[in-house]
This record gives sequence, C-alpha cells and structure tokens, in this order.
Amino acid sequence: MSATSIPGTAIPATAAPDTTHPDADRERDRWAASADAWDRWADPMADLADKLNRPLLDAAGLTEGHRLLDLASGAGEPALSAARRAGEDGLVVGSDLVPGMMAGAIRRARSVEGPAPAFTAADMTALPFADGAFDGVTCRFGIMFLPTVESALREVRRVLRPGGKAAFMVWGPRAGNGLFAEIGAAVADHLGEDGSLDPLFRFAEPGQLSTLMRSAGFVETSETELTPVRKAPAGQPFWRAALDMSFGHRLGALSVGERRDLEADIARRFDAQAVDGIVPVPSHSRIVAGW
Repeated sequence: MSATSIPGTAIPATAAPDTTHPDADRERDRWAASADAWDRWADPMADLADKLNRPLLDAAGLTEGHRLLDLASGAGEPALSAARRAGEDGLVVGSDLVPGMMAGAIRRARSVEGPAPAFTAADMTALPFADGAFDGVTCRFGIMFLPTVESALREVRRVLRPGGKAAFMVWGPRAGNGLFAEIGAAVADHLGEDGSLDPLFRFAEPGQLSTLMRSAGFVETSETELTPVRKAPAGQPFWRAALDMSFGHRLGALSVGERRDLEADIARRFDAQAVDGIVPVPSHSRIVAGW
C-alpha cells in the first residue's frame, strides 16, 4: 500500500466539477436489494475490510474515550472496529439510511466481546443527533451516493464538536480499481450498461470532495491516496464478493445458466491477467479529512 498526503492548502483550483447526482429512490432500492449479500460477505471479508478501516479511523483521529458517528455503516464496518478502539469509555454509533443494510451489523455486534457500537437508521442530510455530539465522523464509501452532498456535509459539521474531525473514504478512478473495472465491463456486456456504477467514482478526482467540505464550513482539509495491489490466486473466485455486493441488484433476474455464463466471463478476464499464477488486482481509494 502506498499513501501520499495532499495538504488542504494545495487542493487544485481546477478540480473537475461534481456533475453526478444520483437518484435517491434508485440508490435506496439498490442497497435494499443488496443487503443480504452484504450480510453474507461481511465475515469472510473482515480481514480485507480491516485494511481499509485502520487508515480511515486514524484519519478521523479516533482514540480511546472518543465519541464517533459512522455513516453508511452497512454491514457494520468500520463501526465495529471503531468501537474496539474507542473502548469502554467511548461511544460509537453506526447508522445507515437503509435499515435492511444494518441487519448484518446488528447480528455481528451481538457476538462482539467488549465494546460494541449502537446502530440506528439515519439520513445523512438530517441527522437525529444534537449539535457537537461527536468527536469524529467517518463514512467509508457512502458519501458518493447522496443527491445532496452539501446538505450532508453541513449536518456532519453540525454534529461535530469544535475541533472535531470528519474522514470520508471514496474511490479513485475506475481504471485504477481492477475489480470494478473488470466486473463492471463483464456485467455491461451481459446485461447492458445502466450507469449504476458511475456514482462510485463521483469523487475520483483529487480536490472535489475537499472543495465541498470547505464550502460546508470545514476550515482545513487533507487528502490521502491509498493504492494497494492485491495479489489474488488465479483460478479462484476472489471477485465474487465484489460481484454480489456491488452488482447484486442486477443479478436477481438471471437464470442459473445466465449467472454461470457471466461468472465464467469474469473468471476468464482475470485469469488472462495472471502472472505465474497470481492476478494483480489494483485498488485506488482516497481518504478526505476535514476539521
């Protein structure tokens, strides 16, 4: 994994404008349809998730005794990891707009030894919390799907105490994310292109989200690039979790044969990239933090 910091004072003035405005109803339906897949894959993907959680929680300045709000918690991460770090004297609240997405989070929290988060349904644009209630706010791959990001950022700033910090993790360019690039191309070839992958890369360009955060009242921002390359074994369906979680809303109508053909195509695409039995799978994400 490589990381490079981009100080908030150096955000380029020519950052590409935010032109993507996801449809709220469509996104809600999408994640409701994918909820079972997120629950099913939450535990098998826990180790990979932790590699994303740690730098995000570091960026939010989370330490023992802190009060943290995690937005778009889905199946529970990074809220579960945050609760362990905040400890018995801290408080972590996980939230999601789609209650069904939190079924896995609630299930997993019941088996946690030690501190566990509280989970509640919440709309990022109208958070049900008091002003200054939290020391930090995190959101891992969720802010991109909101039609009105500016409203959410103002709410995040409102629920932060003075000096509190928010940290968002977003995807970098589609071309730099091997799983999405290859699976998305295969799905489009078999089912047609519906644009549902576009919102993931809404803040792919440096400076876009930072600019919005400053407009919402954050005094200082920073950006950190994360570009790990996963080494996956050829011939193994390492891509299946990403297929189910990110494209599950499109797969329900497939027949057994159609699903088999799609998966065979995805497997061929990745196997063609193998070198000495290993498939390099690049990933590009960005942590955008604001004070």
